[in-house]
Amino acid sequence: MLYVAGQRPTTVQDHIALVEIDLTGELMIAAAAASEDRLSPDRIDEVLDVDGEGGGRGCRVPPSPRP
Repeated sequence: MLYVAGQRPTTVQDHIALVEIDLTGELMIAAAAASEDRLSPDRIDEVLDVDGEGGGRGCRVPPSPRP
């Protein structure tokens, strides 16, 4: 008898990873548009929408879906 594993849904998403990918993309766009060699810490905070004092202005991580 041959056992075949069940199909996994193809719509599985890691919401944290998707937010991290989005933020990385925003930093890459800002770096490409910058006239200086590096983004300043203040500019990075602005791009990531944080206040730079260890806290953010808003939570960008979506809530986890409930099973």
